[in-house]
Amino acid sequence: MIQLLFTVLTAEAAVAVALLFKTPLRKLAMLGLDSLKRGRGPVMVRTVAATVLVVLASSLHGMAKIRGRAAGDLDGAGAGVLTPTDQVLLARHLLEASLMGYSLFLALVIDRLHNYIREIRGLKRNLEAVSKQNKSFEEAKVLESSDESKPYQKDIASLNEEIKKLKRQLKEKSNEAKDAEAKAQAAQKQSEGLMLEYNRLVEDNKNLHDQLQ
Repeated sequence: MIQLLFTVLTAEAAVAVALLFKTPLRKLAMLGLDSLKRGRGPVMVRTVAATVLVVLASSLHGMAKIRGRAAGDLDGAGAGVLTPTDQVLLARHLLEASLMGYSLFLALVIDRLHNYIREIRGLKRNLEAVSKQNKSFEEAKVLESSDESKPYQKDIASLNEEIKKLKRQLKEKSNEAKDAEAKAQAAQKQSEGLMLEYNRLVEDNKNLHDQLQ
């Protein structure tokens, strides 16, 4: 289970990194996400997310049971200290819950990045089209006389306003994309820390097994 979660988290981190930088990999990632969001893709994604949430709730419940058992021992005759087996189980549940939580969070970040990149591309295309149209009007203004170009002045003014509006929207979407990129990088660093925690858990599990033998 942990190996599968690490694989999923690594794949999500790779997709997030591909979306962060303007490389050919970004085009491939965008095409893959576009195809995933067509047809039955969204239904499958929601089903997988719901399953992960159920497993996450199960891990949290297992952690609560172990802590509750330790608290019961404290109220009774025991010392209230977790046994080595409970410590390993608690660490395993904690690691699984952390991995699932970061996987869901990274999936959300990837979805937001995908939407922001698509919106930014659409705004850039609109801005280029409006700029070309504005340029053609300005050229027409230079070629024609001042009296004949008066009808175009209002069009040019409205186009300039639309260009300013598109630039503002593009700047807002760029800022939102930067925030999503920062969150993706933070999640990637957390996944590296979880890998170290998993290695420590494996070592503790091995020591416990040796002690039991």
